[in-house]
Amino acid sequence: MARWISQEAFDEVVRDNIDDLGMDPSDALQDAIQTLSLQGVNLSGIVTSLPGETSPVIRCLDKLEHLSSDLPDPVNDVVLAQMPLSFHELTALCAQDKANAAIATKNGAVELLCSLCSKIPAPTPTSTSQAALVSAFNAFTALLHDVQSTGTFKISNGPRMIIDFLNHNKQNVLVLNSGFRVVASAATGDEILKESFMELKVDELILEIMSTHKNTCIPNLYDAIRALLTPDDTRVVASQVYGYARKFAKIGIAEALVYSLRAGLSSPDLVSACITLKAIAVNDEICKSISEIGGIDAILRCIEDSGEQGNKAVAKVCCSLLSKLAGSDTNKSEIVGKGGMDKLIKLSARFNDDPSVLQEIMSIISVLSLRSPENAARAVEAGAGDLAIQAMQEFPAASQMQRNSCLMIRNLVVRNPENRTLLLNNGVEKYIRKAKQTHANCKDAATDALRDLGVDGYNL
Repeated sequence: MARWISQEAFDEVVRDNIDDLGMDPSDALQDAIQTLSLQGVNLSGIVTSLPGETSPVIRCLDKLEHLSSDLPDPVNDVVLAQMPLSFHELTALCAQDKANAAIATKNGAVELLCSLCSKIPAPTPTSTSQAALVSAFNAFTALLHDVQSTGTFKISNGPRMIIDFLNHNKQNVLVLNSGFRVVASAATGDEILKESFMELKVDELILEIMSTHKNTCIPNLYDAIRALLTPDDTRVVASQVYGYARKFAKIGIAEALVYSLRAGLSSPDLVSACITLKAIAVNDEICKSISEIGGIDAILRCIEDSGEQGNKAVAKVCCSLLSKLAGSDTNKSEIVGKGGMDKLIKLSARFNDDPSVLQEIMSIISVLSLRSPENAARAVEAGAGDLAIQAMQEFPAASQMQRNSCLMIRNLVVRNPENRTLLLNNGVEKYIRKAKQTHANCKDAATDALRDLGVDGYNL
C-alpha cells in the first residue's frame, strides 16, 4: 500500500535538507522527492516547486477563489465574462500534465469548480453564460482523472448539477456536447458515478436528446454511453453495466443508434456510433432486436460504403460490430442471406494491403461459420479459403491476423470435409505451421486448425 504525505510535511523535509544538511534548494528538493519515493510515499498532488516558488496551478486556483468570493447575486454578465479565461487556464494546466490535475484536485479545485458552476445561470445560445458554462465543463473534463477526483465530484453534487444543466439545454448542441464529455470523464473508471448518473435517469435524457437531434451528431454523447457501459472500475467485483446496457436497449437507444448509422454520419462519428452500439449489444436478445430494427441492413450498407470510399477505420469497426451481432445464430443466417459473405470478401479485396482490416474480416467470417456447415460452405465458395492463404503468405509478421486466419480455417473445415481437401490442396498447411512456429499467440489456434484439417503431427 502506498503511503501518503501532506504538503506541509513535504515542505518540511525540503526545509530540513536546506537548514540541517546545508543543501542548496534545488538539491534539497530533488533529494526529498527521491528519498520519499524510495520509501513508498505517493507524491501525487504534492507541489514540488522550489522553496519560494508558487505553482502555476495554485496561482490559478487562487484567482478562481478570489473570483468566487466576489460573486454578486445574481451573477451578472461582467463576472460571467471573466470566468472563461480562468477556466481555460486551469484546463490547459491540467491537460498539459496529469500531475497538475492531481495538485489541483488535492487543493480543492473540484469543489471550487462545482461551486462556481452552480452559480452560472441557465444559458441561452447567445448568452455570456454559455461561454462560461462550456469552459467550466472543459475544466471538469481535465480535472476528473482518477477515483479521488471523481469521488470529490460526487460529494460536491456534481452529477446532479451536470444533469440539470443538460436538461435545461436540450436544444443547445454546444452545451450538450461539452456536458456529456463531463459525464464520460466522470463515469470512466468509477462504478459509483455510473450508478449516480443512472439514478438521475441519464439514459432517458440521452434518448430524448438523440430523438431531438436526429440529424445532428453529438460525439461526446456516444462517449458518455460507452463510459457508462464499460466495466472499468477495478474496485468492484461485479459491475452493474450489463444491466445498464439492457436498459439502454429496452428504452430505444439501440434503435436510435441504428438510425444514426443510416443518417450519413461523418467517418469519426460513424466509427463512434458503431463502437457504442456494440457496447449495448450484450446478449442474444439485444443482438436479435438490433437486427429486427434494420441494424444488419445498415451495417452491411456501411461496409459496402467503406469499401467504395477506402475508409479503413469504418470498415474495421463495422466488421467488429457485425461479429458481435453474429453471436446470435438467427443473425448469422440473416447476414449470410443478405449477401454478407460476398460483401466481406469484396471488402477484403479492397483492403488486401492492410492486415488490420483483413483480421477483422476473418473474425466475422469465423463467427458466421461457427457451428454452421452451411455458412462454412458458403464462405469457401465466396473465397474465404483463398483470402486466408493469400493473407498468411503476404503478411507473415502480422501475428493477430495470422491467429484470426487459423481460427477462421478451423471453423471452415471442422464440419466440412470437402473444405479440408480444398484448402490442403491449395497449400494452407505450410502457412499454418509457419504461423505456429513464428508467433506465440498462434500456437493453440494453429494446432486446432491443423488437427481439424486432419493432418499428421498437428501437435508438433
